[in-house]
Amino acid sequence: MYKLIAIDMDGTLLNSDKIISERNKKAIQDARAQGVTVVLASGRPYEGMKNYLAELEMNTDKDFVLCFNAAKVMNLGTGEVIREILTTGKDAKRIAKLAKQHNCNFHGFSVEHGLIAEKDSKYTQHEANINGLDLTFMSFDDLSDDHPMVKTMLVDPAEIIEPIVASLPVELSEEYSIVRSAPFFLEFNNPEGNKGSGVKALADHLGITQSEVMCIGDAGNDHEMLKYAGLGVAMENADDVTKALSNVVTDTNNNSGVGIAIEKYVLNA
Repeated sequence: MYKLIAIDMDGTLLNSDKIISERNKKAIQDARAQGVTVVLASGRPYEGMKNYLAELEMNTDKDFVLCFNAAKVMNLGTGEVIREILTTGKDAKRIAKLAKQHNCNFHGFSVEHGLIAEKDSKYTQHEANINGLDLTFMSFDDLSDDHPMVKTMLVDPAEIIEPIVASLPVELSEEYSIVRSAPFFLEFNNPEGNKGSGVKALADHLGITQSEVMCIGDAGNDHEMLKYAGLGVAMENADDVTKALSNVVTDTNNNSGVGIAIEKYVLNA
């Protein structure tokens, strides 16, 4: 019996129109009614998740959310922060320097300032729009080395991002959790700031074992939680790498794959 289900949002729970289907919604409601803890685990900030959390009526002290790739895990009823894994201004400046070397756009999430960028770009506007965030323009050089940052991101089309990924120094992969949350996003997080360690932290907090955890996702930033889960479920629209490291594959995000998986492995198991 699975007692904790962690679900990615974009490309997983949400369809291409950024809507939760009725089948997905009902499956989640039915699982929660059976006492299963269902949480959303996204690279988005809380501000970009709160409307969906409200739609799912996740607002009690038994409800939790994993935002910023689970760098922040929070109780939705009490506001208690279960964990918060940050990076620093020094990290942000280092990633900004890398981006400039490759003539790549970038932005970051500052604890104090929110979404920050040195200049505007199509993908920075996309980030601001889908999450309902204000955008602050400032020089990353003005950040103090110890300035609390959640993450810094390279944001440009895949044809610009992919050569950068191929040429990343080995030490960067050791010092950061580097994930592709979308073809146009390359995220640099604290090495412990991934969905796998975040789901584990919540499971430990709730006294739930690894074998009792089910995770559903589609992208690179879901890999760690899919590997951690007792049952890792990839979406049919996921890439081959994501499917290969998962236990099973469900239908696409446009065909209520989340609801289908919950029905099969939880409600009708």
